[in-house]
Amino acid sequence: MEKKHTVFETDFHDLKLVKRGKVRDIYDLGDTLLMVVTDRISAFDVVMPDQLPDKGIILTQISLFWFDIMKSIVPNHVITADVDEYPGICRPYADSLRGRSMLVKKASPLPVECIARGYISGSGWKSYKKSGDVCGIRLPEGLVESEKLPRPIFTPSTKADEGLHDINIEFSEAEDLIGKSLAARVRELTLAM
Repeated sequence: MEKKHTVFETDFHDLKLVKRGKVRDIYDLGDTLLMVVTDRISAFDVVMPDQLPDKGIILTQISLFWFDIMKSIVPNHVITADVDEYPGICRPYADSLRGRSMLVKKASPLPVECIARGYISGSGWKSYKKSGDVCGIRLPEGLVESEKLPRPIFTPSTKADEGLHDINIEFSEAEDLIGKSLAARVRELTLAM
């Protein structure tokens, strides 16, 4: 069986790499950014040494699907994922970019990750077992792992650097980080999705 080619990291010499994240490489193209999704595997906030063939392509297509669905709820940063519409400086890398990249507007990410939970699992389950609440939201007694919650809840967290774990925070802490008005807006948008 022939081994499929994987992309662990990109190296586009003519482009300015500004960030190599857990799975994405981001290049500054002046007025826009080029986001390239690699085949790196990240779990528990750590990049693993192995790669999964075509993971970047699949993840990009899933992201584009949801960005398209959600644009009626909230505008997003996607300009295009059509490599033929990228600036000319990207042309030499078109084959490597096709299917696994998108041209996006420059934006500043929020220091808060917005999470809607409809089920009690993951870090939410750990918190619930310990204290009976998740991010300061008291939940009914007797829930079992992965049980559906009575209603979806907004559970913000910090966005940790690579190798560190995101930390669940209460809504008031999100307000302190991004302001009351913006915190209320992102909670509303997150739960609307």
